Amino acid sequence: MTALAPLVTLFDETEGTDLLLTEELADLYGGLRFPVRPGRPHVFANFVETLDGVVSLGVPGKAGGGEISGFNRHDRMVMGVLRAVADAVVIGAGTLRAASPDHRWTAEYIYPPLADAYRSLRATLGKPEPPLNVVVSASGDLDLERRLFRSGEVPVLIVTTAAGARRIGGELPPSVRVAAVGDAGLLSARAVLTAVCRVRPCERILVEAGPRLMGDFLAEEQLDELFLTLAPQVAGRDGAVARPGFVAGKRLAPEHPRWATLVGVKRGGCHLFLRYGFPVAE
Repeated sequence: MTALAPLVTLFDETEGTDLLLTEELADLYGGLRFPVRPGRPHVFANFVETLDGVVSLGVPGKAGGGEISGFNRHDRMVMGVLRAVADAVVIGAGTLRAASPDHRWTAEYIYPPLADAYRSLRATLGKPEPPLNVVVSASGDLDLERRLFRSGEVPVLIVTTAAGARRIGGELPPSVRVAAVGDAGLLSARAVLTAVCRVRPCERILVEAGPRLMGDFLAEEQLDELFLTLAPQVAGRDGAVARPGFVAGKRLAPEHPRWATLVGVKRGGCHLFLRYGFPVAE
C-alpha cells in the first residue's frame, strides 16, 4: 500500500485552541483547532456525500459511507482524527444497522494504520478511554448481540424512551448503560445531549448519526460545526429507493433556513474536506 499523502490546506479560518496532534497526524491532517464553549460541549458532525448530495445509496449491504467515499483513505483518516478528539460519538439506530456487525465508533477501528497515533493523541488530550459510543433509538429495537454491546471494548450509552428501555430489558454487560428520556415518541437533540453529559462530562461531542437525527440537531440549533467530505462521484436518484441528503424528516427552508459559514477547506486527491460553522441556540 502506498503511503498516504498529506491533505492540502486550501483555506482555514477556524478559531479556537490548537490541539496538540501527534507529529504523524499533524503532517497528514495539518492544524486542528476547536472553539471552547464554556459550560457546554462543542458539538460537531461528520458526513460524506456525493456531488449530487447523496449520503446513502439505500441498498442493503451498501448503505454506508464507504460506498459514498469509495472507501477513501483520506476520508477514513479524517474520521479517525475526529473520533480521536471526541469524548462521545452519537449515532442513530439506522447508522448502527447499516454498519458492519463488528463496528465500534473509535478512531482505531475506522483507520487501523494510524491506531497508535490516535491512541497517543487521546492520551495527550487526557482521554485514556475510547469515546462513549451513544446509540439513539426511541423504540429500543436494537440488535444487542452486536460486538459494540457485547465485547466491553468501548463504553456504550443507549438513549431511548421509557418504552424502549422496557424493550431492551436489563440483561446487558457492565459497559452498556441505558438512559430513558421521556415516555414515548421521538427523542430531541437537546435531550440526547443532556443524557450524554450526565454520563460523561464532554468537551467535544461528535455526531455521526443518520439524516433524521441530523435533522433534529440542525432544526433545534444544537450543531456547532459540520465536517463534510465531498466525494467525486454522482450517485443519481430514480425514486425506487431513498437516497437522502444529510438531513431528512425536517423542512428548514424557506421558513427556518440554517445558514453556515465556511471555515476550512482541505483537499486529498479528488476529495474535498469542507468545514462549516453554525450559530447555536444557547
